[in-house]
Amino acid sequence: MGRPRNCTMQKNQNTTYYIKTYGCQMNKTDSERLATLYEQRGFTPTESWKNCDLVILVTCAVRKRAEDRVRAFIHKISQYYDDQHQPRPKIILTGCMIHYGAEKLRQMEPAIDEVLSIDEVGFDIPAKRIESQHAFIPISTGCNSYCSYCIVPYARGREKSRPMAEILKEIRQLTQQGYSEITLLGQNVNSYGLEKVGISLRKMLLHDKNFTRQDLPTNQSQYLKPTGIPPFVKLLQKISEFEQIKVIRFMSANPWDFHDELIKEIGENKKLDRYVHLPVQSGSNSILKRMNRGYTREDYLEIVKKLRQVDPNIVLGTDLIVGFPGETDEEFEDTVDLARQVKWQVGFINKYSPRPGTASAKLWPDDISDAVKHQRWHILEDIINQPHLKHRPKVV
Repeated sequence: MGRPRNCTMQKNQNTTYYIKTYGCQMNKTDSERLATLYEQRGFTPTESWKNCDLVILVTCAVRKRAEDRVRAFIHKISQYYDDQHQPRPKIILTGCMIHYGAEKLRQMEPAIDEVLSIDEVGFDIPAKRIESQHAFIPISTGCNSYCSYCIVPYARGREKSRPMAEILKEIRQLTQQGYSEITLLGQNVNSYGLEKVGISLRKMLLHDKNFTRQDLPTNQSQYLKPTGIPPFVKLLQKISEFEQIKVIRFMSANPWDFHDELIKEIGENKKLDRYVHLPVQSGSNSILKRMNRGYTREDYLEIVKKLRQVDPNIVLGTDLIVGFPGETDEEFEDTVDLARQVKWQVGFINKYSPRPGTASAKLWPDDISDAVKHQRWHILEDIINQPHLKHRPKVV
């Protein structure tokens, strides 16, 4: 492999950078802040990795396929510069693949020159935005839920909510620049600002004689039930007060902590987009339990019922996993049945792949064949997405 160029971080240095982003909207907003960070360090952007000094890879690790794409691109860079007999650019890797740790990543891909912690891409770094009317706004980072298949808590750490005042300040600045649409981002936006189980819970158990087991969170929610209006709903209401903001979207919300107050706000606040993305992952209660999702299909259907009661025009989307370890034909048929009942208009259907370090990878073999996963993927694709391809709702 070619030798990397000698790129230092001094300001005003005439060097170029190229960012390639994989995965979710959270990674996209990280890339916007990384662009600012490196321009503050004296780098200028370029549209091609074939003519740059620095390549920054914002990676996804939710599925093996995403990691494979990153590694293939690294090999492509190295091969190209070797063929050109030129020193290759410095390669910096960040994003969810950093859960492996720097040493392991360099063993996997020796061409990686630097591993950048996600924590270095802080909320305080302003985003370099490409769009002129729509902006992504991260309101939290990390996750406390530990679904058995998911790498996010290991890659992004425990959930942290961003101060409301800081979020509103950023949105105010955006309105002054002409922005009218925003999308609030988090691994679980509807748990924004909730009080974590911990010292507060112990204090309640010790000092509040009226505290009961019914007050405890479910096995997925890591937060105490809020008194009054939940913080996420308060945030939506505050943002809606900006006259210049016409459309507010948010993702991802999850069935746990999807409070009735949020459903009521969706029904009443017409600035909120009519598309609600509500991941279910499976329609089988036994699979949901093994996934540690913390709700049942009946719980999910109740939320759907309430959403459609407050607005019959709500458009629903979801995420689904086929081929989870041990998934029987009967368990898969439960998911097919749920798809027919809910009638999602958007479905992001994924074939299970074990993620190193997660509970499912440790506990169960990946025992569903690729052929069966592929078949089940097509069944759900035909039910959910094919009927809506021509009139698919906008999903940012």
